[in-house]
Amino acid sequence: MDESWKTIGALAARFDAYDRERGVGREESATLQILKIGEEFGEAAQAVIGAKGTNQRKGNSHTWGDVEAEVADVIVTAMVALARMRPDAPAFFAEHLKEKSARFL
Repeated sequence: MDESWKTIGALAARFDAYDRERGVGREESATLQILKIGEEFGEAAQAVIGAKGTNQRKGNSHTWGDVEAEVADVIVTAMVALARMRPDAPAFFAEHLKEKSARFL
């Protein structure tokens, strides 16, 4: 397991512990974590709109660097979600990526 997945695993464990302290069950934790992916995607979409300046009221409110950071947040949040749902997340993801990319590479 590489350092990124170790960090993701530590984040997942911390968030799981926090939820257990608050009495939040595993299924509800997973549901909320998946909703968090949607929230992060919304922030990425907002950054694209801001970078393109398509909202007349806000103009150019973001840069493409902001978009990149928001996309990275989506990825981190999704990785944490997968790690919270599957103890074997790194291996599962590697196999899933292999299967999905085989059609194109």
